[in-house]
Amino acid sequence: MINTALKIFWILALVSCFISCDNPKTDHESSESYATNLVDYVNPLMGTDSDFNLSNGNTYPAIATPWGMNFWTPMTSKMGDGWTYKYDENKIRGIKQTHQPSPWINDYAAFSFMAITGELKYKEDERGSWFSHKAETVKPHHYKVYLADYDVTAEISPTERAAHFKFTFPESESSFIILDAFFKGSMVKIIPEERKIIGYCRNNSGGVPENFHNYFVAEFDKDFEVNHTWIMIGSCKKIPLKVKASM
Repeated sequence: MINTALKIFWILALVSCFISCDNPKTDHESSESYATNLVDYVNPLMGTDSDFNLSNGNTYPAIATPWGMNFWTPMTSKMGDGWTYKYDENKIRGIKQTHQPSPWINDYAAFSFMAITGELKYKEDERGSWFSHKAETVKPHHYKVYLADYDVTAEISPTERAAHFKFTFPESESSFIILDAFFKGSMVKIIPEERKIIGYCRNNSGGVPENFHNYFVAEFDKDFEVNHTWIMIGSCKKIPLKVKASM
């Protein structure tokens, strides 16, 4: 049974840095300035009402630190669709690490996490969950969404080179976190005794060296059971991975 939050940590410390260029102020003035954080005015959903036919929008909600090594974004569209998040779509397939410069050149070195309960569904079209923008918090430094199909709340806070994930599950006999490294050759290795998953992904749309790899490490704060692993060879062979939490 799962009745507590399951967290994925890439690193064990999250540091928030706020830099001000203003002149020195009195204590009273400083407290007023800190009461309103300028980052709260940023809306990462601006420009996500995308339409391929009209070349409208063409952005995605970037959850990232300034000049971060990796950006993170929820996926409403299938991997390979340059418009990975469309505001008028209503299902989320996962939360993806992305390096996408534009919808036209598409993404590369991407992988995603998705949390589900009940029967395992690992394929992108099957695992997607209904969500509402009313149950979605989108800030540059924090993303939170309620996955209605699974009664799971997913959250992410980025760091300069990684991210903190938090998945809150309901009581359920089977709950899973799916790590998808997508196509064009990828590898996932599960090390349960270290509460760790390591691997690499190689998806790209060209313009990369022959030995191109994006390596990743995911560290959990809970023990888990291993049921399957997967290896992607080219774009046609898939063996499913499922990580089952054990409390």
